[in-house]
Amino acid sequence: MTPTGIDLEIARNRLRGIAEEMGIVLRRTAYSPNIKERADCSAAVFTASGDMLAQAEHIPVHLGAMPASVRAVIDRFDPEPGVQYAVNDPFAGGTHLNDLTIVQPVFASGRLIAWVGNRAHHADVGGEAPGSMPAHATELTQEGIVVSPMPAVRNGEWLDGFLTPFLEATRTPSERRGDLSAQLGANQVAVQRITELVGDDARPFAGMFEAILTYGERRMRAAIGDLDRGTFEFTDYMEMGDSDVAIRVALTVAEEGVVADFTGSDDQVPANFNAVEAVTRSCLYYALRVVTDPTIPANGGSYRVTSLVTRPGSVVAAVPPAAVAAGNVETSQRIADVLLGAFAQAARGRVPAASQGTMNNILIGNDSFAYYETVAGGQGAGPHLDGQSGIQTGMTNTRNTPIESLERHYPFQVTRYTLRRDSGGGGLLRGGEGIEREITFGEPATLSLMGERRRNRPWGLEGGEPGACGEDLLTRADGTVERLAGKVTTEVEPGDVLLVRTPGGGGYGK
Repeated sequence: MTPTGIDLEIARNRLRGIAEEMGIVLRRTAYSPNIKERADCSAAVFTASGDMLAQAEHIPVHLGAMPASVRAVIDRFDPEPGVQYAVNDPFAGGTHLNDLTIVQPVFASGRLIAWVGNRAHHADVGGEAPGSMPAHATELTQEGIVVSPMPAVRNGEWLDGFLTPFLEATRTPSERRGDLSAQLGANQVAVQRITELVGDDARPFAGMFEAILTYGERRMRAAIGDLDRGTFEFTDYMEMGDSDVAIRVALTVAEEGVVADFTGSDDQVPANFNAVEAVTRSCLYYALRVVTDPTIPANGGSYRVTSLVTRPGSVVAAVPPAAVAAGNVETSQRIADVLLGAFAQAARGRVPAASQGTMNNILIGNDSFAYYETVAGGQGAGPHLDGQSGIQTGMTNTRNTPIESLERHYPFQVTRYTLRRDSGGGGLLRGGEGIEREITFGEPATLSLMGERRRNRPWGLEGGEPGACGEDLLTRADGTVERLAGKVTTEVEPGDVLLVRTPGGGGYGK
């Protein structure tokens, strides 16, 4: 029986509501400020074959890559009721090691009918620096513990094969265990809700799920019909010391769909900003949503019209043993910029100028604590609006850690926090302003920064001016001022002061 339009909308919105509830449960029960305050987590529902069925409006770089995690589990295991599986291996369904994904199969009437999953950024998973993003890393194992797809929970109980090594690797085992329990509970709630939705007879829902995917595909094909046909090229760069690493795309828009060819991008590098293909794919999904209708369902059906072409061993399709910690958080931002730069040629008047193009990652820790945060910046101006100031943009969608919470949990203080005046690019419509954030340290710790746009400014569009570059300054207790590299790991002492100035967004129009 073919579902009616009303049936389709009810089912689609109930599934999206389940994904949203998963996220709420995860944030409200998490231990770490990074998840409960910053909401650095995502949740989604998948079909039995692993297609994205519904997602909460969480973090684009998480959500676009999560189907790869589900697929990695499906390829290795026969799913069992009551078993949850964990993975963070970037070369087997993950993105970078901090992002641990836990997925669980959903059974009804004795049949596998769906999967649920959530991904959460754990503030420390071991490795050679607190926070697990050492700037000097050239291989994955330097960044922390690698969890290849494995059973992690059976009937609500953690399995030692997963839990013990994971907790032994981290500098903050108590916090990690609390966040893991929150991930476990989020999946259990989703399984319960889907079981209630399906009821006693699961058979009709296979058809309903496919109808939801087909609807998404139909809507996206119609939206692509409004784009100009042709092949559009764009290049932008990652910063590696004084040199640049190119990311190039040839974007072809045709009647049958969109092809993004990144084979012209530079080779992977002996640094930690290599991106795995799952990250690049998530950027393509994000950019396509930006330039089309935002009401189109974000599911696997709507992405059937896309094709990604990469070259294994390139900076956008890294292969082992490459380090990838910043590939997820920084290179993803540049890949999105490159795609939007190409789409701007196919959809004039619908694409904004470049936003800050970085997540400005700050990692501080020692043997007793691990702090992680991304700092907002300027949004690129669009065809009709100035860019917003001090906002997370692009492949991230996290919140700010309130200063009161930060100072309660960690041994440092925020002594300055304001918008960075005149950092947005000029134009008919102005780019948003970045942020100035100053931190004064109270005890010895290791500081890692992962940032971009420290040399190459966020570009303007249609004659608009570029936004200001970011910069990072460390004032030592003796008054000495050091200008830090965008990607650096260094030691700090009590009385040292870090000032992070984030980039502004590009302007739009003359």
